[in-house]
Amino acid sequence: MNKKKSQSGVVYSTNPDYIYQNTTPASGNNIPPSQQELRLWLERKGGGKTATVIKGFTGSEQKLIELGKFLKLKCSVGGTAKNGEIILQGDQRDKVISLLEKEGYKAKKAGG
Repeated sequence: MNKKKSQSGVVYSTNPDYIYQNTTPASGNNIPPSQQELRLWLERKGGGKTATVIKGFTGSEQKLIELGKFLKLKCSVGGTAKNGEIILQGDQRDKVISLLEKEGYKAKKAGG
Protein backbone atom coordinates (compact mmCIF):
# COMPACT_ATOMS: atom_id res chain seq x y z
CA MET A 1 0.00 0.00 0.00
CA ASN A 2 1.52 3.26 -1.16
CA LYS A 3 0.05 6.59 0.00
CA LYS A 4 1.76 9.69 -1.23
CA LYS A 5 0.70 13.00 -2.67
CA SER A 6 2.75 14.14 -5.61
CA GLN A 7 2.69 16.73 -8.34
CA SER A 8 1.70 14.09 -10.90
CA GLY A 9 -1.86 13.99 -9.56
CA VAL A 10 -1.59 10.42 -8.25
CA VAL A 11 -2.77 10.32 -4.66
CA TYR A 12 -2.93 6.58 -4.08
CA SER A 13 -1.44 3.54 -5.78
CA THR A 14 -1.81 -0.14 -4.89
CA ASN A 15 1.33 -1.00 -6.84
CA PRO A 16 4.23 -1.16 -4.32
CA ASP A 17 6.75 -0.65 -7.15
CA TYR A 18 5.08 2.48 -8.54
CA ILE A 19 7.53 5.34 -9.04
CA TYR A 20 6.11 8.81 -8.62
CA GLN A 21 7.24 11.24 -11.31
CA ASN A 22 7.07 14.99 -11.37
CA THR A 23 5.25 15.75 -14.62
CA THR A 24 4.22 19.31 -13.90
CA PRO A 25 5.57 21.78 -16.45
CA ALA A 26 8.13 24.35 -15.42
CA SER A 27 6.59 27.50 -14.03
CA GLY A 28 8.28 29.58 -16.71
CA ASN A 29 11.21 30.70 -14.58
CA ASN A 30 13.68 29.96 -17.36
CA ILE A 31 11.90 31.56 -20.32
CA PRO A 32 14.08 34.37 -21.68
CA PRO A 33 12.49 37.74 -22.47
CA SER A 34 13.04 37.28 -26.21
CA GLN A 35 10.61 34.33 -26.21
CA GLN A 36 7.84 36.16 -24.36
CA GLU A 37 5.13 38.05 -26.20
CA LEU A 38 3.51 40.68 -24.03
CA ARG A 39 0.27 42.46 -24.91
CA LEU A 40 -0.57 45.96 -23.70
CA TRP A 41 -4.19 46.84 -23.12
CA LEU A 42 -5.74 50.19 -22.26
CA GLU A 43 -8.57 49.78 -19.76
CA ARG A 44 -10.88 52.46 -18.50
CA LYS A 45 -12.21 52.28 -14.97
CA GLY A 46 -15.17 54.09 -13.46
CA GLY A 47 -14.65 57.83 -13.25
CA GLY A 48 -12.78 58.04 -16.54
CA LYS A 49 -9.45 56.77 -15.16
CA THR A 50 -7.29 54.83 -17.60
CA ALA A 51 -4.80 52.09 -16.87
CA THR A 52 -2.22 50.29 -19.00
CA VAL A 53 -2.47 46.53 -18.44
CA ILE A 54 0.39 44.27 -19.53
CA LYS A 55 -0.67 40.65 -20.03
CA GLY A 56 1.08 37.51 -21.20
CA PHE A 57 4.07 37.46 -18.84
CA THR A 58 5.42 33.97 -18.23
CA GLY A 59 7.70 33.55 -15.26
CA SER A 60 7.90 33.60 -11.52
CA GLU A 61 5.88 36.02 -9.43
CA GLN A 62 9.17 37.58 -8.25
CA LYS A 63 10.27 38.32 -11.84
CA LEU A 64 6.84 39.85 -12.53
CA ILE A 65 7.16 42.12 -9.49
CA GLU A 66 10.68 43.16 -10.53
CA LEU A 67 9.51 44.02 -14.05
CA GLY A 68 6.56 45.94 -12.61
CA LYS A 69 8.84 47.99 -10.35
CA PHE A 70 11.14 48.73 -13.27
CA LEU A 71 8.27 49.95 -15.46
CA LYS A 72 6.69 52.03 -12.66
CA LEU A 73 10.04 53.69 -11.99
CA LYS A 74 10.77 54.46 -15.66
CA CYS A 75 7.23 55.75 -16.33
CA SER A 76 7.03 57.65 -13.01
CA VAL A 77 3.58 56.26 -12.23
CA GLY A 78 1.92 54.03 -9.68
CA GLY A 79 0.67 50.56 -10.32
CA THR A 80 0.72 46.93 -9.29
CA ALA A 81 2.03 43.57 -10.46
CA LYS A 82 0.13 40.41 -9.55
CA ASN A 83 -1.68 37.42 -11.04
CA GLY A 84 0.46 37.50 -14.18
CA GLU A 85 -0.44 41.11 -15.01
CA ILE A 86 1.20 44.48 -14.57
CA ILE A 87 -1.13 47.45 -14.21
CA LEU A 88 0.19 51.01 -14.59
CA GLN A 89 -1.76 54.21 -14.05
CA GLY A 90 -2.60 56.16 -17.19
CA ASP A 91 -1.98 55.51 -20.86
CA GLN A 92 1.68 54.44 -20.85
CA ARG A 93 1.54 52.03 -23.81
CA ASP A 94 4.02 53.75 -26.15
CA LYS A 95 6.61 54.32 -23.45
CA VAL A 96 6.21 50.79 -22.06
CA ILE A 97 6.59 49.19 -25.49
CA SER A 98 9.91 50.94 -26.05
CA LEU A 99 11.12 50.02 -22.53
CA LEU A 100 10.13 46.38 -22.93
CA GLU A 101 11.79 46.13 -26.34
CA LYS A 102 15.02 47.54 -24.88
CA GLU A 103 14.85 44.79 -22.22
CA GLY A 104 14.45 42.17 -24.95
CA TYR A 105 10.70 41.45 -24.71
CA LYS A 106 8.34 41.27 -27.66
CA ALA A 107 5.52 43.70 -26.93
CA LYS A 108 2.66 45.20 -28.88
CA LYS A 109 -0.65 46.94 -28.36
CA ALA A 110 -3.78 44.85 -28.13
CA GLY A 111 -7.48 45.50 -27.93
CA GLY A 112 -9.48 48.16 -29.70
